[in-house]
Amino acid sequence: MRSLRHSLMFLAALAVTGVTTAAKAADTAAPGASPVPVQAAIGVRPLALLDALEAGPLKEKLAACVGQPMTANAWSIGHRGAPLQFPEHSRESYLAAARQGAGVIECDVAFTKDRELVCRHSQCDLHTTTDILTRPDLAAKCTQPFTPADAAAGTEASAKCCTSDLTLAEFMSLKAKMDSSDKTATTAEAYQGGNATWRTTLYSPGTVMSHKDYIALIKSLGRKFTPELKTPEVDMPYEGDYTQEAYAAQMIADYKAAGVPASDVYPQSFLLDDVKFWIKNDPEFGEQAVYLDDRDETLEGFDAMNPETYKPTMQELADAGVKIVAPPLWMLVKSGENGAIVPSPYAEEAKKAGLKIITWSLERSGPLAGGGGWYYQSISDVVNDDGDMLRLLDTLASDIGVIGVFSDWPATTTFFANCLGLGGESQATIQN
Repeated sequence: MRSLRHSLMFLAALAVTGVTTAAKAADTAAPGASPVPVQAAIGVRPLALLDALEAGPLKEKLAACVGQPMTANAWSIGHRGAPLQFPEHSRESYLAAARQGAGVIECDVAFTKDRELVCRHSQCDLHTTTDILTRPDLAAKCTQPFTPADAAAGTEASAKCCTSDLTLAEFMSLKAKMDSSDKTATTAEAYQGGNATWRTTLYSPGTVMSHKDYIALIKSLGRKFTPELKTPEVDMPYEGDYTQEAYAAQMIADYKAAGVPASDVYPQSFLLDDVKFWIKNDPEFGEQAVYLDDRDETLEGFDAMNPETYKPTMQELADAGVKIVAPPLWMLVKSGENGAIVPSPYAEEAKKAGLKIITWSLERSGPLAGGGGWYYQSISDVVNDDGDMLRLLDTLASDIGVIGVFSDWPATTTFFANCLGLGGESQATIQN
């Protein structure tokens, strides 16, 4: 009787939200995990940011949304899942992002020794994001085994463990942890520490994911995909015959094999040649290919506030078939008068060329009380607490018109997108 009552209540809730049959099916998917609800659970974090926001029209508008139903939204992108609290690129992190209403969820794609694809932010980050160093059988295979700190010599602890050091089966035996390391450690176990004070290890360890597992999970949850082809940290062609083009094609092939429509996939790369490869060889997927712009770090003399340094120019990117650019947050904004956050020349040039914009990554670099770190460097003089994240989102949405924001805690972007009517996609649309 209790089970029947629960089922009737669940079906009534579905009827109220007007979701489709596909959306209902997604709610019971993801074996081994609690169902992902139709309505997003944003929790208290967005409300804490709202409490900290300065009084004004934006605060009033957002406050009026408090208590209203929130649904998944494609404007809200789970950056590596929800790694503010969960081990990045773990099953648990992806589920958390979906429950928080991320309509699009990311897998950074790297390859193993046997050329299988897995979800890792970097090809060579296993020593900080997994328990590999506490697994002697696998630690011995690392590119650079653990070396303890030597205070007398003034050297820090170090290691380098890559996905290409392991087979897929070996990789899948690892446990995910929060990305951290203790450079003062004298043992491999101690090196596992060093977690930032504003993160937690409460939800560790996590379950590592292959790319195919990620596709199956996100598909079952009815959300969209944004895989990033990570720039290899080994010489390419790998072992003489695995080329960059083969790697790029393999990633897309996994979606085709799983029956995922190209319209549900936003393939990304920092390498413009990867984006051009997809545009030419898989045009349906290339239509939503995302050029991750890190020219501030890779192009000598680049100045985000000076279009004369953009090589190639925004128009040249558009002429090459690029439809979407994705720079870090700080490149899109600058400080304005009276403490305002306003669009940067970079944002204006991208819009002028007709490029769509996605940006990364909110909730990534810690509290804004000290200026917010790298992601907020262009507005550090006009932000002083975490509530200013909402002012930044307002500029990105209202003045620049970005089509999505990566966040380490997508509940925040879900809340904002629902309140301002962004994304243009309901939960039902996402899940079809």
